[in-house]
This record gives sequence, structure tokens and C-alpha cells, in this order.
Amino acid sequence: MVGAPLEASALEPALRPFGQSTMLPAAAYVGEHVFAWEQRHLFAGSWVSLGRTTALGAGGNQRAVKVGDVGVLLTFDADTPRAFANVCRHRAHELLAEGEVADRPAVLCPYHGWSYTLDGHVRTAPRMGADFAAAAYGLVELPTADWHGWLFVNATGTARPFDAHIGTLAAHVEPYRPESLVSKARHEYEVAANWKVIAENYHECYHCPLIHPELCAVSPPNSGSNWREPGAAWVGGSMDLRDHAETMSLDGRSHGVTLPGVDRRLVRYLGLFPNLLISLHPDYVMTHLLQPLSPHRTHVTCEWLFLDEVTDPAYAVEFWDLTNRQDWAACESVQRGVSSPHFVPGPLAPNENAVYDWVTLIARAYRDPVAEL
Repeated sequence: MVGAPLEASALEPALRPFGQSTMLPAAAYVGEHVFAWEQRHLFAGSWVSLGRTTALGAGGNQRAVKVGDVGVLLTFDADTPRAFANVCRHRAHELLAEGEVADRPAVLCPYHGWSYTLDGHVRTAPRMGADFAAAAYGLVELPTADWHGWLFVNATGTARPFDAHIGTLAAHVEPYRPESLVSKARHEYEVAANWKVIAENYHECYHCPLIHPELCAVSPPNSGSNWREPGAAWVGGSMDLRDHAETMSLDGRSHGVTLPGVDRRLVRYLGLFPNLLISLHPDYVMTHLLQPLSPHRTHVTCEWLFLDEVTDPAYAVEFWDLTNRQDWAACESVQRGVSSPHFVPGPLAPNENAVYDWVTLIARAYRDPVAEL
């Protein structure tokens, strides 16, 4: 394994007991070498969410994506998603260019014409001769998991089993049955901030009274609790709704349909390492999918899932688009701050224990990603 991206002495302040610890050092947010290490070990080496399985399979039965720094080819055959290294077994040409989608009976390498079935077996290998052992040269398959309608891939094939990665998060998500919900809206943002700054902001409401007046009007910023069960790669917390509020919207009213069997007075905020933030509301599920672009930039996909009979998601989308943009401005200011030569990691407030859990999860993964993730 490649050595840790930061010295143990640089991580020690972040790993002190809660109440004595600090944030991560500046290099974690601005260092090119740290970013490159994260792409291989924390993204390619872990279970990354690529989004909704149905959306990924739309438009074709093959799609090329990048997971961390590893090219991945997705195939969809009879609604069964698979993932393969995006590498032809002949001379290593990419089978599809990153972002490309194809819809054809076979995976075709454009270099020398080798082709593969959608489950990865060699279909044709032109002019390789009668003695060619085709069975030995199938595509390299990678672990996948379709969890509540989200597709996850481990691009290096070295992560622990998906169930161990999820751990007890399943019990929080299952009552909302996201697999039965339909995407009614999606917004794409490019934020001039490190992906960890965005995740840290998500896991606390210490900032809410100053930058989220609309949120505070429907949910007390000091309500709820934070929790993280040991051993799992997730951090979570909850917030209450005010007495007059039915959901998170500008007027607190829901114009949707309440999800059956869920807590109507609680909103859960869950961060599944490394890149999926899941917000569970009484009447909808919202996600933020983080795709790091550089140490200083992150692509964020925000998606809203509702019961199919809901026809107008605007009440939730308008509220969270406003809240998102308030958050992005704050995160971009933080990014400029951590880039300053005068930045020294600061302490955490008493109600920032979820941020502490997230930061220490990352700091421990820097030391040994195999053990942590």
C-alpha cells in the first residue's frame, strides 16, 4: 500500500478526544498529493455511489465512468448492472471514453475489434488464431451493489464487503424505501471547495442561525441528536420539525405525500463515506452526490425522490436549492480560508460531534484505509 498522504504528527490533533481535537491540517483540503491519494484509496478503494441505477442504465446498456482515478465500464443486461475495468484485455485500450454511453449487443474495443458479452466474456477476437484461449481473457469484473436503488462500485476490488461498509445505516434508511421512490428533480452544482469541506458543513447546524434563516424557521438548529455506530463508514444525525411544520419547505407545508411508516416529526441527515449524503424527510428523500474534481472543486448532484403520485416537487426543490446555495457560498469561503498561509486548524464546538466523527473517520483512513474502509 502507498504510504499515508500526511504525517502522523499532522493528523494527531484531529484524532484527539472530542473537545480537545481540531480540524484536519490545510494540506488535507488543498494538497494535490493528498487529493491524488484520496482518489485512489478513499474513492477507487472504497464503495462509491454513482447515483440511481435506473438513471445510469438509461440511454444505453453500456456507460463509462471514472471512480476515483480508475476507469470503470458499467453494463446493464436484463436490468442486472455489472461493472468492469474499462480496459480491453488485448492492448489495454479503453472500451468507451469516459462519459460515453453505448447501446449495442456487445462491448466493442475500437482499437483492434475485440468484443465482449455484457457479462464480460470474450465474444470475438479477430485473427487471434485457433489456439487462442478466449476464456482466459474476459473483462476484469469489479464488485457492485444496488442498494435501495443507488448503484455502488468498488473500483479496485479491494474494499471490505458492502454490508460491512453500510453497517447499521441500513436500519435508518429502510423505513423510507428509497427503491420505491421516483426521481422528480435533479440539480447539478460545481462548488469551489474541497469535497470534505462540503461534507463537514452538511454534518453540523452550528452555522444555521447565521446563514439559513429559512431553515431555522421550520427546524430548530439546536434540535435532534448525532450518532455513529462503531465500525461502519457513515455518520448521521437528526433534526426536529417545528410544531407548525410538516416538512422542510419555505412555509413548512408539504405539497407531496407522506411516506408510510416513517417518523413525521424528524429529518435524518446521513453521510455515507465517501460521497453520498442522504437526507430523509417525512415526504421525500434528498441526496447530495459528491464528485471531487480537484482539491479546490467538487461537482455536486442534488436529487429529490418522491412517491410516484407526487406531480410537483417544487416546494422541496425551491427550499433546498436556496439552502444549497447558501451552503456553497459558505463552503467556498472556507476553502479560501484554508488556502491562506495563516490558516491554523481550529477547535470544534460542543454540538459538532458529527463533524468530529467524520473528520476522525477520514484521519484514520489516511493512516490505514484498508483497516477503516
